[in-house]
Amino acid sequence: MKKILLLYALLVCFSSFGQNSEKYFLSGGDKAEVGDFKGAILDYTRAIEFNDWFDNPNSLFQPVAYEARGAAKDNLNDYKGAVEDYSKAIQLNPNYVDAYHNRGVSKGKLKDFKGAIEDYTKAIVLDPNYVIAYYGRAVSKYYINDLKGACEDAKKSKSLGYDASKLIQLTCN
Repeated sequence: MKKILLLYALLVCFSSFGQNSEKYFLSGGDKAEVGDFKGAILDYTRAIEFNDWFDNPNSLFQPVAYEARGAAKDNLNDYKGAVEDYSKAIQLNPNYVDAYHNRGVSKGKLKDFKGAIEDYTKAIVLDPNYVIAYYGRAVSKYYINDLKGACEDAKKSKSLGYDASKLIQLTCN
């Protein structure tokens, strides 16, 4: 009987593990989906602060929460805040391809094209078929007047299925 009661107590404890972080993370996603980015940021922040979902330092959820909050900040034109959150996601998971790509996007919006190129390049190293990273890198190269590099990346993105025709016309002639 004691074993059954102990097992029941453990199950109750484990079933509540992560409940607050998960609740706020999912709520943040719902809010972001309908365009309530300020509300999403608050909920993602609460999910991160509760830290009951993220006790394991190898957890995949914590970098995702930072990346999602970065995306919400980017949507509110807080590009510096977005870069900070994407950087934290990358610190927690150095192989987080989407965080590199999204940080590149935000850096491009800050006119840090060289930094954007570095991030797009890292995303491509991690995923050689990351089509939109080739396109983003092509655009950044265009802005630093590397037309040859922009042309090559635009052609690569087109070969992977992205419609880069206009950028190819602009950079490859």
